[in-house]
Amino acid sequence: MQILLVGCGKVGRTLIAQLVKENHDVTVIDTSETVIRDIVRIYDVIGIVGNGTSHEILEEADIEHADMLIAVTDMDEVNLLCCVIARQQHSCHTIARVRNPVYSKERHFLRSELELSMTINPELEAAREIARLLQFPNAIEIDSFGKDAVDLLRFKVAAASPLIDKALKDIPQDITHNILVCIAENNGKITIPDGSYVIRHGDTLTIIAVPGEAEKFFRRIGVKTNKVKDTLIVGGGGITYYLTEILLKRGIDVKIIEQKKSRCEELSEMFPEAVVDRGDGSDQELLNEEHLEEMDSLVACTGIDEVNAILSLYAQKKVRTKVVTKLNHLEFNEVIRTLDLDSIVNPKLLTAQRILQYVRAMHNGIGSNVETLYRLMDGQVEALEFIVQPGSDMTNIRLADMHFKKNVLIAGILRNFRLIIPGGQDRFMEGDSVIVVTTNIGFGDIHDILA
Repeated sequence: MQILLVGCGKVGRTLIAQLVKENHDVTVIDTSETVIRDIVRIYDVIGIVGNGTSHEILEEADIEHADMLIAVTDMDEVNLLCCVIARQQHSCHTIARVRNPVYSKERHFLRSELELSMTINPELEAAREIARLLQFPNAIEIDSFGKDAVDLLRFKVAAASPLIDKALKDIPQDITHNILVCIAENNGKITIPDGSYVIRHGDTLTIIAVPGEAEKFFRRIGVKTNKVKDTLIVGGGGITYYLTEILLKRGIDVKIIEQKKSRCEELSEMFPEAVVDRGDGSDQELLNEEHLEEMDSLVACTGIDEVNAILSLYAQKKVRTKVVTKLNHLEFNEVIRTLDLDSIVNPKLLTAQRILQYVRAMHNGIGSNVETLYRLMDGQVEALEFIVQPGSDMTNIRLADMHFKKNVLIAGILRNFRLIIPGGQDRFMEGDSVIVVTTNIGFGDIHDILA
């Protein structure tokens, strides 16, 4: 597809890297000549210096032949105006990053009246992700397929787990019923496991299951699965606003620590059911006064990554169940991994991922049948959802008779919203969603899984 991208900040750069990998023709627009020069040097894209709201600049970027315009500058109004101009002058799809809560509440109106294909709010996406993790605190990370009918859940194997030193094929069926282990990690090594894989101390496993079955699995291995009853949020920014709104609706008690007096007053007025205290959430003495050890969870949500990381490391030894760390920077992934943080949420990465999912879904109509794609473990693993199209030559063939590429796992078949954990006798049928996990990067068609 031919894609125009306006705004080359962290979200923009993440999108550029992925779109180029997926062989789209990308033209980038930014007001900074230095930024454009750097991006053109690194990526195979066309770069234009200018304002994306200028019709002349859009014409220079060949908006007439563009399939999509994505506007992710730091200004909501610029993003919206870029999309409006592109949509009115040319019938391309448009996506706008919109962060202001006022606009977020009116997103349905904006989409319909301005004919936007999609609006995305990084803070709201991050809040939703954090809320999911607090609902299922055993998971480090949760990714969904089949319109949230199936989950991939990543979790650390506890030291006393009954799974340790057992090969996957030797784990009793009553434990692994309706779940499948898709990925195993240990000391940075990633494995797409088969039945002979032996689970070891220190492993982080990724399983596929429908949400109810995942809860049963964790209970079978002696892990409590109850959602948290309360949470302490440190930092009172946009994510905290959305997260508090979500958690209170779900009956979870919320306590907020925020340094700015004016923001404390705003949050207290907006959420009278929540407890809002003024102070430095990184102050150990204050945390003890707030009875941190009695809280089910903590969300480190200040505007400084270093503070969030240190606060989380301290909290992991105190809170009962779950610690979530918000990080803004995309760099230093290797350093972050060594910190052994519980769950990390990155608003910019989430935003890029959601936009890419829309791009892939749109791309289905012109040659690709990837419905959903997640890049996991810093891009070393892909989890993909393919739709088996009518007339496909891959239907009605036993999986045992197919020859798959190395490191390809058929993790699940979703048929009529029912998850099938596939065996050798199972077959693909028209309309199935086929979930594939692989270390082979760049599959665009279901036939790519074949050797």
